[in-house]
Amino acid sequence: MAFDIDMIKGVYAKMQERVDTAREIVGKPLTLSEKILYNHLWEGNATTAYKRGKDYVDFAPDRIACQDATAQMALLQFMQAGKSKVAVPTTVHCDHLIQAKDGAAVDLKHANSVSSEVFNFLESVSNKYGIGFWKPGAGIIHQVVLENYAFPGGMMIGTDSHTVNAGGLGMVAIGVGGADAVDVMAGMAWELKFPKLIGVKLTGKLSGWTAPKDVILKVAEILTVKGGTGAIVEYFGPGATAMSCTGKGTICNMGAEIGATTSTFGYDESMERYLRSTDRADVADAANKVKDYLTADAEVYANPEQYFDQVIEINLSELGPLLNGPFTPDLSTTVGKDMKEKATANDWPIAVEWGLIGSCTNSSYEDLSRASSIAQQALDKGVKMKAELGINPGSEQVRYTAERDGILQVFEKLDAKIFTNACGPCIGQWARYSDPKNAPKNSIVHSFNRNFAKRADGNPNTHAFVASPEITAAIAIAGRLDFNPMTDKLINENGVEVMFDEPTGWELPPKGFAVQDNGYLAPEADGSHVQVKVSPTSERLQLLEPFEPIGNIINGAKLLIKAFGKCTTDHISMAGPWLRFRGHLDNISNNCLIGAVNSFNQKTNFVKNQLTGAYGGVPDVQREYKKAGIKTIVVGDHNYGEGSSREHAAMEPRFLGVAAVIVKSFARIHETNLKKQGMLGLTFANEADYDLIQEDDTFNFLDLNAFAPDKQLTLEIVHADGTKNLIKLNHTYNQAQIDWYNAGSALNLIKRQNAS
Repeated sequence: MAFDIDMIKGVYAKMQERVDTAREIVGKPLTLSEKILYNHLWEGNATTAYKRGKDYVDFAPDRIACQDATAQMALLQFMQAGKSKVAVPTTVHCDHLIQAKDGAAVDLKHANSVSSEVFNFLESVSNKYGIGFWKPGAGIIHQVVLENYAFPGGMMIGTDSHTVNAGGLGMVAIGVGGADAVDVMAGMAWELKFPKLIGVKLTGKLSGWTAPKDVILKVAEILTVKGGTGAIVEYFGPGATAMSCTGKGTICNMGAEIGATTSTFGYDESMERYLRSTDRADVADAANKVKDYLTADAEVYANPEQYFDQVIEINLSELGPLLNGPFTPDLSTTVGKDMKEKATANDWPIAVEWGLIGSCTNSSYEDLSRASSIAQQALDKGVKMKAELGINPGSEQVRYTAERDGILQVFEKLDAKIFTNACGPCIGQWARYSDPKNAPKNSIVHSFNRNFAKRADGNPNTHAFVASPEITAAIAIAGRLDFNPMTDKLINENGVEVMFDEPTGWELPPKGFAVQDNGYLAPEADGSHVQVKVSPTSERLQLLEPFEPIGNIINGAKLLIKAFGKCTTDHISMAGPWLRFRGHLDNISNNCLIGAVNSFNQKTNFVKNQLTGAYGGVPDVQREYKKAGIKTIVVGDHNYGEGSSREHAAMEPRFLGVAAVIVKSFARIHETNLKKQGMLGLTFANEADYDLIQEDDTFNFLDLNAFAPDKQLTLEIVHADGTKNLIKLNHTYNQAQIDWYNAGSALNLIKRQNAS
């Protein structure tokens, strides 16, 4: 039986009336995305047709999911909100703080030792406030959510950008910062700009070496890392319905890499099969009663150009396996000859040192079974592994079932390392090198979602390529980046040429899923007696103090850094070894912007201190400005803050005294996070004004006292030689968000409202 079945039935009970009302208000057939959005309006039945990409709308999500790295800050904020229990079903999943090194048993034991303080804190807070808790080793948050909580037609938010994975089960599931989650936990509405809609029509059918992963790798090539910004991507067509539920999840998962608000698929038989296989027949039965409301109206898919803002069509029968990378998830290359040519031209290392299978993107039973079919062929055909291979199962249920069915043993016979059911190398939790900064140039292939520089192993010279699990396995066995398993032969241990056959696998385990201990701890019905203790001397946890408002007078602000090129949340607040400080704002602020490239010297973590004229690390220089009471600004390029939802990338600059971030364009989640923390997130009205910013500039905001929706702000730039420029800045703040700014943060406003 499913968790929260009464809540799910409640969502379906109101769906017909709300969707029918919305269809009348909008005056045309509705996409699936619109049906879910209008069914979750905070106000109830729709009274207006919202303008896509313009109107801010209040929603009422059904549930919240948090992973351990982001849950710390989210729950530290919730503790300040004045509530005794979360208002909607919420879960915490311990998957980020487990480093991959020696294998599952050793690594999990080590994590439970070194991170016991954090795990105990999260368990106690969860118990106190009515939150479901998934222990370390239980699995990767998004796989666990898909197996236990996701349901067609639902809306959820999560403090991780890959919350979108649940779109594989027909949800609108959206990654947010912790402050957004706190709003919903506290019983308040969640605000989102009504998304634009991108339709992706899938024709044909996947076969052979082509996998669902290749669909999103192709979409990433088409849309690039920012092409989906502000939009929901809705997949449909015969190719979509022919695909497995976990395959759909893979596609939705990597939608985060194109900047999409989320991605989703209409309810179909593959979802029903998955629900019944994961012991949720009650959800499938309930969904079947309203199934026409869990997909788009027929007219939408028949004439998609009339209902979507953009339509893409991909013939799956013509799609081949792809490798995306290095250093960005939208650089796509066909396996084999094309990769050889491109790698040679760009001096990418041809030899592959590691293949990695897992992460929240591709760690299902189906993924492991298809990859193991390639591994089994290597054993049967006498082919030795040329690279090393690592496996992260998605959940304890997947791991236990795969072990029962002999899948993991196949990998182990090839000397693969089975890591914990956790994120591991995908998020930089991989003890690959003792000194990653000085590690050699190399190539790896993985089934993860992100491949930014230093992402997996901390080595800036690691060229990481994203592929399906089966292609990852084949390339790891061959040990060559340019290997094409469809045409290329390998020499086995007897000197005989052999070729791989096409991969095979199971959509769902033939004998059903099984598990002994899934790792779930239910909270007490009344947690009022539970004590949550945070040591004042802790290096890993720190109770929060409210931010003081920045105010409407900002004069004499200094430039902290002008970031050059790509500046993701990994550059602003690195993961890897810094994950241990995610619950201690002061300590983790020592990584603030240390990965951003200074446009004036092309170096990282090396900026000019205008007070002394000397150069130093970004956090060190910023602490000097804060000590002197001087506000600062950060300047950036396009899609600033892409990647992870981590709100630390907003909280750290805020804590250290940065007043404004001014860029050419923002990634959606990061812009919202800045707003939530009471900062100014602004864009150049004229992108060329980015070039006016000099290293010794001082800044005056001339009309911040008139901060208002849809009204530009004026910035005076004073150069070191006394010359000045006046430029205009755009913003997307509505009045509620301006209220956050004036209060110092959204949380400050929540506390004030709860106290009244």
